[in-house]
Amino acid sequence: MAVTFDLFGTLVNADYPTDPAEAVARELEDRDVVVPDDWHVAYGERHVDAPDGAEVPLPAHASAALDSRGVNAPDNVVRHAVVAAFDPDVARRDGAIAAVRTAADGGPIGLCSNCSVPELAPRTLIRAGLRGEFDAVTTSIGCGWRKPHARAFEAAADDLGVAASALVHVGDDRATDGGIVDVGGRFIDVTETSLDAIAGELEAEP
Repeated sequence: MAVTFDLFGTLVNADYPTDPAEAVARELEDRDVVVPDDWHVAYGERHVDAPDGAEVPLPAHASAALDSRGVNAPDNVVRHAVVAAFDPDVARRDGAIAAVRTAADGGPIGLCSNCSVPELAPRTLIRAGLRGEFDAVTTSIGCGWRKPHARAFEAAADDLGVAASALVHVGDDRATDGGIVDVGGRFIDVTETSLDAIAGELEAEP
């Protein structure tokens, strides 16, 4: 049995910015980038033409939003601003370590997380004491696809050396994490089954 876990909202709770556009704007200004007056409008617009389900890295989106208003900023400056804007306090959820290690007893385990911010997932794993617990870490910014798209789960499965239909995916959002069912896998919803009860659910795997 191969098991993948979602990260945010499943294994950890994170303190995200309440106003992401404003958080990015502050970091850009701290790096001497002139932020347009209608930044919130620009930030909310679609600027990168990508296929449905594809991940657009947030620095690319922010750079394109600036460019749409005639503001040119070096890509590395925008990247650093975005990374700094999304640098949340994180807390590992009760039962997370036990659930991950129980899953590891039955076969390969991985992380499968939607995350458009560079460095955020690995930094979160370190802060939550989860670094090194997984055989593979698959993020949307890394593989290019967001859950519930099939390619996101297929990428996670490939990283573990199994078929997507062999995955049990543990997550907190049926609309995204539940997409595993569409590729033949099984979904365990932590809003219905606590992390402490994951062992029993895995043992019940047909």
